[in-house]
Amino acid sequence: MDVHSLVLNPLVQIVAIYALPVLFAITLHEAAHGYVARHFGDRTAHAQGRISLNPLRHIDLVGTILVPLAILYLSARFMGGAGILFGWAKPVPVNYSALRKPRQHMALVAAAGPGANLLMALAWAIALKLAVLLPALAFSRMLMLMAQAGIGVNLIFMFLNLIPILPLDGGRITASLLPSRAAWQYSRLEPWGLPLLVLLLATNVLSFVLDPLVGASDALIRAIVF
Repeated sequence: MDVHSLVLNPLVQIVAIYALPVLFAITLHEAAHGYVARHFGDRTAHAQGRISLNPLRHIDLVGTILVPLAILYLSARFMGGAGILFGWAKPVPVNYSALRKPRQHMALVAAAGPGANLLMALAWAIALKLAVLLPALAFSRMLMLMAQAGIGVNLIFMFLNLIPILPLDGGRITASLLPSRAAWQYSRLEPWGLPLLVLLLATNVLSFVLDPLVGASDALIRAIVF
């Protein structure tokens, strides 16, 4: 067996376990934004067909597929592990001025994505319980691994998106809560949001902040379900 087979074998296993949890986490997160926006009067996402459970409508070729696969391959090739998985989906278009109460409803539209991730984490926890209760089934082992991945992925998505940095959902929620003038000044910082996020990721600050939140929430969800 050559070195590339040794690298690709664990990579294929990781992709097989994480593919569905990640696709569901991205798809339902984005669809939730569009659904809540339509509920409050903005039909932009509906008109573009983005209120859909079809992952193909939300996947960004570079951010959702190529970048995560490249990170997985390079980290497995040179570091012997899965590495840090990072990526993004196509954001659902929202015209906040079309909402019936733009400032108040903007917060609810933004919160819908992380809320969907929380519900999915609970759903994966229930799937994990089924896998534990029915160990004799042929797919129980795979379901257990996928469910554990699904809980972690959705909690990471939820807490990451709640960070109060634009254009993340937490930034939208923060902007909706600030007085109008402060919200306008805050919105001017949006071009710096992605570079700041990359800096926090590169300096391991994100892991320092998110790991305790994800760990405690994971334990709480399992305690509730089990």
